Amino acid sequence: MLVQAGVDVLILDSSQGNSIYQINMIKYIKNRYPDLQIIGGNVVTAAQAKSLIDAGVDGLRVGMGSGSICITQEVMAVGRPQGTAVYRVAEYARRFRVPVIADGGITCVGHITKALCLGASTVMMGSLLAATSESPGEYFYQDGVRLKKYRGMGCLAAMKDGDGAKERYFSDQDAIKVAQGVAGSVVDRGSIYTYIPYLVAGIQHGCQDIGARSLFALRSMMYDGKLKFEKRTLAAMKEGGVHSLHSYEMKLY
Repeated sequence: MLVQAGVDVLILDSSQGNSIYQINMIKYIKNRYPDLQIIGGNVVTAAQAKSLIDAGVDGLRVGMGSGSICITQEVMAVGRPQGTAVYRVAEYARRFRVPVIADGGITCVGHITKALCLGASTVMMGSLLAATSESPGEYFYQDGVRLKKYRGMGCLAAMKDGDGAKERYFSDQDAIKVAQGVAGSVVDRGSIYTYIPYLVAGIQHGCQDIGARSLFALRSMMYDGKLKFEKRTLAAMKEGGVHSLHSYEMKLY
């Protein structure tokens, strides 16, 4: 039905994409619909990426346990730091011209720029966009702050409400559910028509400061060694933010 309707791409959504279920599904779809593009994942290592690329995937989602509402790394003892995961998977996948999506850990426009520098072609922004006016859900106030509810698919409430969350975490047949996410709330960010242009402008300014005329040039600079990442001490991170003020107001856009 989806192919007949003219769908451009299918996204296979799983917390751990390097499974026999997803590999077989990719092979099945590619065998029946060779021109239909498939985005697989999630993966965090080159070995995981290889399995899906060998199966015929056209794109990869990268991230495990780095989302704002995800507790997979803490509870399940699996995952990888998001920057390392994006870099390692993108560095391998680019040899096969397979783009990657950085999924998780994006809390500000600077994180988008970092993900693009590390090899990602684009990013997912769950918590950022969940706080916009156009996202599902009603606003509510707590301590004078305008909020929206936001929950992970791995939280117990989501698993109880629908089959999608249970299938994503391979727990649809389990009598005991193990939560890999939480339910919370996010601060209002206003309309997406204001917020997205702000993010785009922030990325453009980041590329300007780095000296890259395009995102392709940005990634090329990293792989050529012209763009470098350095470790920052706690003192460096402190001085890189707001400090030495009695009070201040931060309004980003």
